[in-house]
Amino acid sequence: MPHQNRAGLQVFLNRLNLRSQLTPVEQQAVLDLPAFPSELEANIDHVALGEMTEFASLVVTGALGRFGQNARGDRQITALHVPGDMANLQSVVEPRATSALQALCRTKVLKIPHQALRSAAARHPALAEAFWRDCMVDAAILSQWVVNIGRRDAVGRIAHLICEIATRQGVRENGTDSFEFPLTQNQIADATGMTSVHVNRTLKALRSVATLASRSAQVLDWEQLVGLADFEPAYLQRGVAPGHRLRIAQTD
Repeated sequence: MPHQNRAGLQVFLNRLNLRSQLTPVEQQAVLDLPAFPSELEANIDHVALGEMTEFASLVVTGALGRFGQNARGDRQITALHVPGDMANLQSVVEPRATSALQALCRTKVLKIPHQALRSAAARHPALAEAFWRDCMVDAAILSQWVVNIGRRDAVGRIAHLICEIATRQGVRENGTDSFEFPLTQNQIADATGMTSVHVNRTLKALRSVATLASRSAQVLDWEQLVGLADFEPAYLQRGVAPGHRLRIAQTD
């Protein structure tokens, strides 16, 4: 396997290890998954609505957005997938895409065949559970996005989005205040249910605590940003692997 593919799988493994206890053999099974690279320019569809897929998509660099769209063509970003995310892991059990995936910037993904993921999960029940937890976190993020749009003001919405993206990338754990922020102002608008003009005004109001420029972000005051966002990171389930190995998927 090419070195760059293995490096991408390692990032996915790191994500799984945040929430699951995996043995060296189980970890190696993840690193041995067949992976086929695909590079996308910004605003290029990766998976179309209704498409039957035979692979799950691991984000290596850049970002994928999940979209919904109404009859007028108005769209909403319903999920953001950053490096280490398996953007459509649920497609292993439901291969018909119920929403579209599009590159939000120049993005590299690894296509992992469904059959390989099913085989790994069948051989190693702990991996099946790790994949399950991964999907659970995606569901928890979606729940928070609904709250963000429905119950926070403009400042709170964008502050929460910044906090979430930073946390998902392990920014504070790495002791840095600057990180990749893949969204343009128009894309922030699509993710927060705002207009691009309103996003621009809100970012100006946030300049004393966080700044965005050229697909990057810098947080100047974490405490104030977290307060504005009413951000509680527990839903992201980082670093909460169970103290013992659960056996939900028993094999007799």
